[in-house]
Amino acid sequence: MSRRRRKRREGPAHQQERWLITYADLLTLLLIFFIIMYAVSTIDAEKYEAVSGSLQTTFQAGTSILDGGPKITGEQGQQIPGSEGDDEGTGGEQAQIEPVPEDEPTTRELAFREQERQLAGFLQTIQSYVEENNLQDQIFVADKPQGISITLSDRFLFDIGRADLKSGAAGILDRLSSLFGTIGATISIEGHTDNQPIKGGRYADNWELSGDRALSVLRYFIDVRSLPPSQFQYAGYADTRPVGNNATVEGRQQNRRVEITVLRQLQSDGAAAPAAPAG
Repeated sequence: MSRRRRKRREGPAHQQERWLITYADLLTLLLIFFIIMYAVSTIDAEKYEAVSGSLQTTFQAGTSILDGGPKITGEQGQQIPGSEGDDEGTGGEQAQIEPVPEDEPTTRELAFREQERQLAGFLQTIQSYVEENNLQDQIFVADKPQGISITLSDRFLFDIGRADLKSGAAGILDRLSSLFGTIGATISIEGHTDNQPIKGGRYADNWELSGDRALSVLRYFIDVRSLPPSQFQYAGYADTRPVGNNATVEGRQQNRRVEITVLRQLQSDGAAAPAAPAG
């Protein structure tokens, strides 16, 4: 005996979606509830104005809180009424945003600034001395990254092939020594020559000659003018650092020189002791 499967009776389509009516009624009731709540509520105009003003100030400033910009506050660093730290909101003391003070310069930075001021005065004084005494062809002054450089021609300081100072060199060296005593900086003295080999005399080569010439200038400052040895360093470079063309007479004359540089370096950084010339 075969059993007939009973087909499930399905009602009309409109009866299957009756739950939507209940859902729609619920939404309608919630909407009415919020409308009633909004209608009976009151807006605190003072708080609204404070928030609005703070937002306008923040966005107009173009700074971000993540970048250290101002937070959302009221005028003059006051927090919004009712926010954390406000008297009316929490009963605590009212907090203020303290401005972050700029980093004050360190003692080292102040020392460098003072040295720069002294170097500027030193440069102006030496330039005036050179112009007043018409020494532009023998003394050259320049402001270089490492410091103030005074280049003295060998004709102004020494005889050919010798390292003994001429008597006429005392004027500029005395002037320099009086200024060195007022500057807390290291003084570098460098001797230079041309590339012509030395023929006879007491020096074997240009290394010895350039080193002795730098040492003669150093000895004048220390022995004659009684300046502190710790303020100086010296070296001889022979013909290894030319400034002119050694193939010409004029170029070789430019290369025979003594350079005195007031270094942009505090003596407290550890000035090097006088170095013996290479050779």
